[in-house]
Amino acid sequence: MSARPRADAAGVPSRAAGPAPGTELRGVDLGRIPYAEAWELQQRLARVRAAGASPDLVLYCEHDEVVTVGRRAQSGGRDPEAETVAVRAAGIPVVRVERGGAATYHGPGQLVGYPIVGLGPAERDLHAFLRRLEGALVETIEELTPLSPGRAEGLTGVWVGARKVASIGIACRRWVTYHGFALNLDPDLSRFRLFRPCDLEANAMASLASLGAPVPRAVVLPVLHDALARRLGRRPAWGPLPSADP
Repeated sequence: MSARPRADAAGVPSRAAGPAPGTELRGVDLGRIPYAEAWELQQRLARVRAAGASPDLVLYCEHDEVVTVGRRAQSGGRDPEAETVAVRAAGIPVVRVERGGAATYHGPGQLVGYPIVGLGPAERDLHAFLRRLEGALVETIEELTPLSPGRAEGLTGVWVGARKVASIGIACRRWVTYHGFALNLDPDLSRFRLFRPCDLEANAMASLASLGAPVPRAVVLPVLHDALARRLGRRPAWGPLPSADP
């Protein structure tokens, strides 16, 4: 990177002000799931949530290797095919998606979370929603590691100094969010060198393990879900996927 980003957790709202007290945020652990299957599931569940037939959800999972390309890397005359030549040469699928942001990598060793959350009238500020996701990730890392995570001014995600440990990109339809975040627990960081992750230099990317603070997924998951619920002003719960159709 040309300059070291300033980590700054200030200004992250501690909780949302919108939902009624006791509104559930249900965590669902999908385990390892192909990206295409998770993408289709998010879209279906966003329709179900918009129809009022589901509680707010966070789908937690891990993916086989894939690089997803967000809206920023598909606009302004950019050529995602040219930007991901080395990715495809390495045998990693490339998928264009409707979330915000540029290109990012998913693979084993990440904890991926997809919030399927209906935003009430007082919550309909997507920048504030992103800050709440960042705040929950910062809070989780602070609780479980000796690291000092924060935000980088002007950039989305979570950083430890000049190193990015979590990427975030969402979409929203009918005021229901989908897509989400990826926290690098211990993925293969060499894969980020195949392209410009989040339009950054590859050496900007790090993981908790590479920074000397490995934490098992099973330990992170409940702490993170509680932090997300708190930041979003909801009650943490765990349960199955909704079975209703939109």
